Amino acid sequence: MAKTKTQLKKTQKAKVEHLHIALTKTNFMIIASGILMIIIGYVFLSQNSVDGFLPTVAAPIFLVLGYCVIIPLGILYKDKSTKPEDDTAIDEKGTVNNVSNIKTG
Repeated sequence: MAKTKTQLKKTQKAKVEHLHIALTKTNFMIIASGILMIIIGYVFLSQNSVDGFLPTVAAPIFLVLGYCVIIPLGILYKDKSTKPEDDTAIDEKGTVNNVSNIKTG
C-alpha cells in the first residue's frame, strides 16, 4: 500500500528531530580550549626568528591540534551521564511508538 503525502511528512518530521546536536557546557569548554590553543599557536608563529623552535616546530603543532583534534572533539563529545532521548516513530495511523521496544524478526 502506498503512503500518502501526510504520512511521509510525519515520518520525515520524526527523522529530522533526531538530527539536532545538543552542545553542553562541557562541549563549550573543550571548544574554548581549542580556540585558546589556536591563539597560542598564532602567537608562537608571529615570532620573528626564522630558525627558532617556536615558529617552526611548536606553532604548527599547536595549530593542527587546535583545528583538527580539539575543536572537532568538542563538537562530537557526548556526556555519558546524560540519558539519550527515546527513539520514537510514527506509524501509519499517526500513533507514536517507542522504536527500542519494538521487536523485529
